[in-house]
Amino acid sequence: MIPKDNELRRLNEMIDFSFIYQELLDRYSMGEGRTAIDPVVMFKYLYLKVRYNLSDRDLIERTKTDMAFKFFLGLAPEAEVIHPTLLTKFRRQRLKDMDILQLLIGKTVEIAIAKGVLKSKGLIVDATHTVSRFNLKSPVESLRQASKVLRKHLYQAKLAIKDILPDKPTGSDLEEEQTYTKNLIDTVKLHPEVAVANGVPEALHSLEEVVDDIEAGVAQSNDKDAKVGHKSKDTSFLGYKTHIAMTTDRIITAAVITTGEKGDGRFLKDLIELSRANGVDPDSVRGDHAYSGKDNLKLAEKENWKLYSRLTPNISNGFRGPDAEWDYNKDAGMFICPAGHTAIRKARTGKKNQGRNQKQTYYFDIERCQKCPLREGCYKVGAKSKTYSVTLKANVHQKQLEFEQTDEFKNEVKLRYQIEAKNAELKIKHGYGKCWSNDIQAMTLQGAITLFYANMERILTQTAKK
Repeated sequence: MIPKDNELRRLNEMIDFSFIYQELLDRYSMGEGRTAIDPVVMFKYLYLKVRYNLSDRDLIERTKTDMAFKFFLGLAPEAEVIHPTLLTKFRRQRLKDMDILQLLIGKTVEIAIAKGVLKSKGLIVDATHTVSRFNLKSPVESLRQASKVLRKHLYQAKLAIKDILPDKPTGSDLEEEQTYTKNLIDTVKLHPEVAVANGVPEALHSLEEVVDDIEAGVAQSNDKDAKVGHKSKDTSFLGYKTHIAMTTDRIITAAVITTGEKGDGRFLKDLIELSRANGVDPDSVRGDHAYSGKDNLKLAEKENWKLYSRLTPNISNGFRGPDAEWDYNKDAGMFICPAGHTAIRKARTGKKNQGRNQKQTYYFDIERCQKCPLREGCYKVGAKSKTYSVTLKANVHQKQLEFEQTDEFKNEVKLRYQIEAKNAELKIKHGYGKCWSNDIQAMTLQGAITLFYANMERILTQTAKK
């Protein structure tokens, strides 16, 4: 029933998933309690969730009738499938505290090398953001957004349903919004011809998940780990960042997941070290100007690999002490203090041609500084402002400036588009634009499964061409 060229069949034949047993061995009791669902099967469910961008409920519903899914999971056609809640428990309990991100990336790199898909030692680096599941929305806003999507699909179905739908609330009362949402869900379920219309089941299940989150007491504006980051000077997001290293063969070799306010450049060293641990010793790195800081330039020179990253005076110049953790956010064009607060404005100080270098001075919110837990040694009590200055020196990186003018540099830096395309694929195709849950542990698991799939898709595509 399942053709030899089917993606899931090929994946089963290519990968020995038994490595999952060893990693989860200490999380299962072999002689007590009920027999648990096979951890490899649970892991494969998560893979399918990412591959087809499905909610837990839609994944389980599809598995009941999709023979390729059952074949991939090792289930007989008539076999029962799990309840959606078991998948949630597996994510939160069995995979807790595992270094699953590095485990899965390392496994795919190993397969890519063995299959001859990974040949390049040149890396491309970048960071992509993922918004919190709740992204600063109140419970009322979250319910309204999800119910709006459901109504949109109902209207697109061109069925005579407007008269049967409950009236939308006009106020901002949560209880009133919950009552309306419940009535909307019940109304759709009572009309089978409506409930099966294109797009309606998926939107209905998404709305039910939001309702479940709120009823379970999840604070929609209180993702305990998510932090505010910047996509540009004027736009921000609440969530996380995934710092990625990828070869020019388009195989991801390393990733670091952080809260959203972190800058990009400081994680280059980590990405290099993780790539080496996974079997790829880079001879060059391509990145945007966030990676052209002094420390990275010195690292490249020390380790004898080339850095194709254009200089930006704001991050490449100026002295910073060895213990300083001030970071530059290229999207916002501002520095971030060690506590994670972004500067609110900047100004160039000093006069030109006066025998002294000018400075770029960054100003921080003084009210935040007064309450900051790291204020000792940073903020002087009674001060009316808090600033951080960077000396602008035009010639401090003359060697890199000269390198930028070469044809080699200009050609290699153009390859950056590959990782931007990969980031777009992760978000649009696999739902990586929004976090599964409300903490960095959930974000790390989501990143691990998503990047595992992205690499395996590339490997399957390339091996099919041979």
